Amino acid sequence: MSEKNNCCCTSDDCCSELSVTEIVKEYYGKTLQSNEDLLSGACCALDSPPAQIKNILPLIADEILTKFYGCGSPLPPLLEGMTVLDLGCGTGRDVYIASKLVGESGCSIGVDMTTEQIEVAKKYQDEQRERFGFKSSNVRFLQGYIEDLKSLAIEDNSIDVVISNCVINLSPDKEQVFKEIYRVLKPGGELFFADVFSDRRIPETLANDPVLRGECLGGTLYTEDFRRIMAKCGWADFLYTNITVLDTDNEEIKNKLGFATFSSRTVRAFKLADLEDACEDYGQVAYYDGSIEGYPHFFDFDENIRFFTGKPMLVCGNIASMLSNTRYSKAFKIIGDRSVHFGAFDCTPGTRSADANMESCSPCC
Repeated sequence: MSEKNNCCCTSDDCCSELSVTEIVKEYYGKTLQSNEDLLSGACCALDSPPAQIKNILPLIADEILTKFYGCGSPLPPLLEGMTVLDLGCGTGRDVYIASKLVGESGCSIGVDMTTEQIEVAKKYQDEQRERFGFKSSNVRFLQGYIEDLKSLAIEDNSIDVVISNCVINLSPDKEQVFKEIYRVLKPGGELFFADVFSDRRIPETLANDPVLRGECLGGTLYTEDFRRIMAKCGWADFLYTNITVLDTDNEEIKNKLGFATFSSRTVRAFKLADLEDACEDYGQVAYYDGSIEGYPHFFDFDENIRFFTGKPMLVCGNIASMLSNTRYSKAFKIIGDRSVHFGAFDCTPGTRSADANMESCSPCC
């Protein structure tokens, strides 16, 4: 753990020998009273959410919004009737948005370890049901740890979509988090989460600093370590749907972490058995039919793949599987199979939104 003189905080007792879990509980349960108390901006949403999410936000209670901390809008489309699990749900903003998107036939579940946060989320369950016009609530909140979903009775192969908003970086055991996600997802299920990443490993003395940890910087995953963990836990491939380089106005934090570059990234991954660890060419073609709500003319599957409605696009075997063996098959048609292999697929990216020195290209990113 960090020594007193390595800590950004100023109180006399905030740097006592606490576990990472206790540090995070203290920071999000007591230190922060609203998202205006954040020092770095790393845990704040940077991009405007899609229209269907933006339209739901006015229906969410003010206290839920002001006490919610996140770095993106990790809610994918095509959620109607789905079971969605939000890891580190906080006050439940994304759980309630998902509740509206899945509809009364679906289910939205939130897990968080911080008592103060989960109490706010539960307090508005009936009110949000009424605001959405539902006869019965389709929301559940569970207090517990994202590293141990089994203790919360979340069964194997029971979840359609797992989301998380700037929380996994806070975990002391990220590999166990991704193992649990893989366990609970149904075959073809999607992991879609936003988080903060770094271009190198953060020294332990800084990683365990209470403020740096709480501000979603100390515990960030080095992009290459993230790739290795994902592969180890079952995901041979994953996609970045958005990458935004972060900056902070806090000079003290800059002085401590100026050696590293941080980025907010949204990740898309699927539980599919046939994914390969590189882009392979099977001559397959994908067509988007324009049926995803809010995306009548085109749909961005990741930061470099834009499908225009009705226009054929060559895709690698992994993308073909992601589109044909998941709920996205409702909106896509794939021509071809894997009977003939044409070698490596050229997935050279075009212009990137993040600094080229930071890019860690996943096989199909």
